[in-house]
Amino acid sequence: ADYHALVKCRDPVLVHRSRLEVAATWLALGLEVDNAIFYAQTDIPEILELTWMLTCVTAKGLMNRAHAYKAAVAENLTDPDKDPDRAVTMGLFSYPILMAADILMFKANKVPVGKDQTQHLEMARDIAARFNYLYGEYFVLPEAVVDEKASILVGLDGRKMSKSYGNTIPLFEPEEALRKLIMRIKTNSLPPEAPKDPDACTLFQIYQAFATAKEMAAIRERYIQGIGWGEIKQILFEYLNTRLSEPRQRFQELLQAPDYIEQILKRGAARAREHSVPFLYELRQAVGIRPLCKE
Repeated sequence: ADYHALVKCRDPVLVHRSRLEVAATWLALGLEVDNAIFYAQTDIPEILELTWMLTCVTAKGLMNRAHAYKAAVAENLTDPDKDPDRAVTMGLFSYPILMAADILMFKANKVPVGKDQTQHLEMARDIAARFNYLYGEYFVLPEAVVDEKASILVGLDGRKMSKSYGNTIPLFEPEEALRKLIMRIKTNSLPPEAPKDPDACTLFQIYQAFATAKEMAAIRERYIQGIGWGEIKQILFEYLNTRLSEPRQRFQELLQAPDYIEQILKRGAARAREHSVPFLYELRQAVGIRPLCKE
């Protein structure tokens, strides 16, 4: 979703690098591109055209309620000048519409999302319903699929893990860098022998994102019995390092083969446009953007 990267990033070099790394990450972790349609958002021009169509039927009040915009306003109001919209771009304000276009273009019935993303699916449904009301039943109303066992990962500083906060643990960090990042994770001052609550611990949250139910149960018991923060950090490092060593090697190989990745994305885009081109033609007809005379 590379157009989304422009919402916050103003560094062209970083945007370009991110496109490569995100694609390489999916491939390194085993995405089967013969089964999945894998493409770059920017290779589907119909998505941007659809975004404008949707923008023209989306209520501003709906965008006012978007979490990212509300968070930016709340932060601005803590400053002395009290300008609620300081540094708020239209990209930040309206990016949920671009996200809706990503989803609605391909008539997705079900969309897997994290708990923090359910609002975007609700917005996509609202926008689709409004368009359908005005022009006819063109869009499927998507449903969010949320794994209730999954949680929003906490970053190094105790806040939600996010590149915006600079508190992430990149999946494919070299071994020594990975160790250093894990050792920096914020913990409390409880002594090693004291029982600890795994559900309130960042280390356990990260561990359970990768572990089996049996492995989680064993580590949970160690927390209850008492375990030192240094020991659990070492356990987490060794576990992640083992799990990610093979994908890490594949990731590094892929970074050296951008032409190969580009070919995969272009093939995926060609398959995606088999749907997006005729569907956008239908939508143009629906809103009245059609030839002045019969073809």
